[in-house]
Amino acid sequence: MTPPVPKPSFATRLRNNFLTGLVICAPITITLWLTWTFINWADSWVTPYIPARYNPENYLKYYVPGVGLLVAVVTITLIGFLGTNLIGRSIVDFGERIVHRMPLVRSIYKSVKQIFESVLKEQSNSFKKVGLIEFPHPGTWVLVFIATDVSGEIAARLNEDGEEMVAVFMPPTPVPTAGFLMFVPRSKLKVLDMTPEEGAKLLISGGLVMPEWKPGKKPQ
Repeated sequence: MTPPVPKPSFATRLRNNFLTGLVICAPITITLWLTWTFINWADSWVTPYIPARYNPENYLKYYVPGVGLLVAVVTITLIGFLGTNLIGRSIVDFGERIVHRMPLVRSIYKSVKQIFESVLKEQSNSFKKVGLIEFPHPGTWVLVFIATDVSGEIAARLNEDGEEMVAVFMPPTPVPTAGFLMFVPRSKLKVLDMTPEEGAKLLISGGLVMPEWKPGKKPQ
């Protein structure tokens, strides 16, 4: 006969219940905290510029969260709408011509604008794929986000043997907010099926959250 399985002690059950509750509550709490922090940050920047007669706090006498964020979203959307028609485009072009005449400001403006256009462009494939490269030595692999094909001077300098080079971004764990821009041969890059969101979860969790993958699915 199979010996009876000993029941866990009260302390063990208490610990397990606490850990289960922590797994349930922690993501919800962190998400709410981040959302609330972002709303307050947006309000602190925008609310001081709202005329008093349009600010609900002057009538309700208590803090209304999200008013500044809502005003910022509406304002940015209106500016985008105006920038797509002829009159708005002319105003934007006039403002850019003034900025381009400022020695230091024009360099910052061009760089920031190029970054935002590359990231927000709908047709862009930047950071839509995840891959693996050998680093720091053969046999050891790291996760990277694929940026784009290398072009320009870097491509001319590195493609001497005719092999295409790819720009990849290698972030650290567990906070992928910084990292290294690397140029690797396409043949040395293993493209994965996982999405960038799944890759980010894998990095943030330190390898604990592995994305699901069907064995029958061939890698790209």
